[in-house]
Amino acid sequence: MKDATALVARILLALIFIVAGWGKLGAGYAGTQQYMASMGVSGALLPLVIFAELGGGLGILFGALTRLAAAGLAAFCILSALFFHTDFANQIQSIMFMKNLAIAGGMLMLAVHGAGAWSLDTWWQARRK
Repeated sequence: MKDATALVARILLALIFIVAGWGKLGAGYAGTQQYMASMGVSGALLPLVIFAELGGGLGILFGALTRLAAAGLAAFCILSALFFHTDFANQIQSIMFMKNLAIAGGMLMLAVHGAGAWSLDTWWQARRK
């Protein structure tokens, strides 16, 4: 049960990043760049954002380099909260801020405890032995 729960948790945590990263490709790219610029963040950083979301999300999903991906995504969530969701007079922005902190907490748990038995990390480790 523990291994299945860890897998489900990774899937649920990864989905938000994969969907968000994928959505920024194509039609969402220009709008995201404009939004970033309006918040004082260079739109030139968008490829790095997409890489973090898609790469980190897929790493979490498959349990590949999980501790590194989780630590990176935890930092990404905290920075995103601080740069984009600090208008606490706006209830939606307050909720987005707290959501980012909650996801960062989940990512920190993954960074500390790893992906679990049903992961590429565990498979690679077993093959090395």
